[in-house]
Amino acid sequence: MKASILMMIVGSSALITSAAAIAGDAAASGVMLTPEEIKWKPNPRVEGLGVAKIQGGAKQPGPFVHRVKFPKGRIVQAHSHPDDRTYTVLSGTWYIGWGKTYDPDKLTALPAGSFYTEPAGVPHFISTPDSETIVQITGTGPTAVHYVDPAHAPRK
Repeated sequence: MKASILMMIVGSSALITSAAAIAGDAAASGVMLTPEEIKWKPNPRVEGLGVAKIQGGAKQPGPFVHRVKFPKGRIVQAHSHPDDRTYTVLSGTWYIGWGKTYDPDKLTALPAGSFYTEPAGVPHFISTPDSETIVQITGTGPTAVHYVDPAHAPRK
């Protein structure tokens, strides 16, 4: 009986030590950024927006995390994405509406700290009338933007 208890203690200690060692390596293999380390660049597809690629890439297969900075007064016409996404509003107020046509009466204001999910293929539109707004977007690439009316697609 004493031998069994001793073996359980030794086994548990080894398991805890192994888990601690693995957790200790997490910083070396993961992503950890302070706000000062995040590199903002002009959005290559949409003039006037800033983008910070936190992890992965929207054009590559696999998960991605990007932050996008929208200037005050920006309207993005109805569009969809082929992937499920999550959004977190980091600063400003993000206005989101659902449907195939931009309609300011359908906008819902999401202040900083808000979170929402966006199902794949569902048309939506956005606006930032009050202030510059930064959102963090998580999705799975490769992804794209499909405008309901192709004439609304930004051209660079």
